[in-house]
Amino acid sequence: MKTRLGDWNATATHHTPAEDAQGIFTGTVLAAVGVSILAHLGFLTGSTAGLALIIAYALDWNVGPVFFLLNLPFYLLAVLRLGWAFTIKTFIGVGLLSLLTWLQPRLFQFGEIEPLTGAIVAGLMIGFGLLAMFRHRSSLGGAGILALYLQDRFGWRAGLTQLVIDLLVLALAFTVVSPRAVFYSIVGAVVLNLFLAINHRNDRYVAR
Repeated sequence: MKTRLGDWNATATHHTPAEDAQGIFTGTVLAAVGVSILAHLGFLTGSTAGLALIIAYALDWNVGPVFFLLNLPFYLLAVLRLGWAFTIKTFIGVGLLSLLTWLQPRLFQFGEIEPLTGAIVAGLMIGFGLLAMFRHRSSLGGAGILALYLQDRFGWRAGLTQLVIDLLVLALAFTVVSPRAVFYSIVGAVVLNLFLAINHRNDRYVAR
């Protein structure tokens, strides 16, 4: 079924809509848990999620709606360079992640979490979530869209591209959190992006 919205056929290299749905849902749930752990500890991450946390901390807003609004400008790049199918799936993923992080305090609460453990676990959770999204030809917006485009266009590793962007975003973290929190935030970002750099390669996984 090839339409103006893109190629949605189920073949050896294409997922079915049902497979995309479960991949997007699973990825956003995992990422939402990771982001919620970071927010609980007062840590940050990179990309638009990191910017959303910085704004949320500074203005005492809920991170979910801020994250959704920050991603709106990136959809133009997604439509122009990656197609409507990718853009629609990414929009759904971003919307679902925003909803889940907004609802998280009402759904479950965290107790005491050791900081280094929390940073590592959160990085892995978000990394697994992004990997699921990437493998179903979608993302969680922001730098993920740019990283996927650069990987497709120039062969640059998506994880390493995101790591550079994330470190730049985390440099802003000093304006809202302590140096200790920035350190743990960097640990989480490195874990997240190294996980992606190792596990997300087009020559190892071709299904879209």
